[in-house]
Amino acid sequence: MYQPLADLLRPTTLDEVYGQEHILGKGAVLRRLIDSGNIPNMVFYGPSGTGKTTVANIIAKQTNRTLYKLNATTASTADIKEIVAQLDTFMAPNGVLLYLDEIQSFNKKQQQSLLEHIENGKITLIASTTENPYFYVFNAILSRSTVFEFKQISASAALQAVRRAVAFMEQRTALTAVPEDGALEYIASSCGGDLRKAMNAVEVLFSAGIPENGKLPLTLADAKEVTQKSALRADRDGDNHYDLLSALQKSIRGSDPDAAVHYLARLLEAGQLPSACRRLMVIAAEDVGLAYPQILPIVNACVDMALKLGMPEARIPLADAAVLMATSPKSNSGYCAINSALDDVQKGKTGGFPRHLQNVHADTYTMEREQGYLYPHDYPNHWVKQQYLPDELVGTRYYEYGSNKMEQAAKQYWEAVKKEG
Repeated sequence: MYQPLADLLRPTTLDEVYGQEHILGKGAVLRRLIDSGNIPNMVFYGPSGTGKTTVANIIAKQTNRTLYKLNATTASTADIKEIVAQLDTFMAPNGVLLYLDEIQSFNKKQQQSLLEHIENGKITLIASTTENPYFYVFNAILSRSTVFEFKQISASAALQAVRRAVAFMEQRTALTAVPEDGALEYIASSCGGDLRKAMNAVEVLFSAGIPENGKLPLTLADAKEVTQKSALRADRDGDNHYDLLSALQKSIRGSDPDAAVHYLARLLEAGQLPSACRRLMVIAAEDVGLAYPQILPIVNACVDMALKLGMPEARIPLADAAVLMATSPKSNSGYCAINSALDDVQKGKTGGFPRHLQNVHADTYTMEREQGYLYPHDYPNHWVKQQYLPDELVGTRYYEYGSNKMEQAAKQYWEAVKKEG
């Protein structure tokens, strides 16, 4: 029976697991827990192909526990009841280790059905998810579990796995692989941190290769052909999508144009043009803002052009916008001002309108005949001193001038005008 290479090479010891040294390296917490044999309820969180299922298998083997596997996308409460029925029987004398994959697909009621059994220790739950567990896993499960994050496999760690796979396939086929320069490195870097994809690529190269005198050329062109483009992690509703958007914004905010275009390229390659456009407009207002007010119509024009052009040409105006913002002066003074004002409003700090700011038509329906409003355009420099905030908020400061040239010039201008007035 056919068995995929990724399954054949699945690690059987913790030392064979690639890329998770932060939790499985010597002295790391998860490693110590597994070595102790005292396994708590756990949630494994991270991208697919990073070793979550593999580690669950190793835990079951090292602790001599009966392992049951369920995938929450297809399992039901009945499946859980069937496992519970085997507790305290010869089928599970030491309790059960339940590996529940994609736990975020279970609804609240389904997750609650596990509570009684994981609380009394008869079921030890190892749940895995590709989504942030603090958003998708029921709080009662989280409070009884320890969360461990599995990180995306680095290209260097993936390369080790690819070389191991090539060596295994050489033995299996009795062929000597002759990789072209860069071929294995390309597979490792383009698998998106998913070792299953890397293993699949190696297996396809050996299956489709044409041997010559006992040697099998592994060309860079073939590696590019068999490596799945879908390895890019940017699911529209997944954590990685929002991580990409966050990385784009923080790179522009940090004035790094190279990182900015890198993350923009990843978004565009993953087909996330609308999300990239929206985030670039947010960045223009939030992070460049009043330090360079002209950035707002410029970025809006770039986004408008990109949406009219579509990909691949859309990349050009968006790259212009990203680089321009990354290299522009920065100010979040407007962003901070509105946040502070909203905070007061949400706390009920509002108050009535000063009489002179009310709609002039109010005079028709009140006993007061004069508003007392001073029309600024009738005064020098179009400014006159009068109260604008409600009485309860007089003296409150929401906006602070930024340290950039544009806002400092405005500050000096108004300080001079108000001093004269």
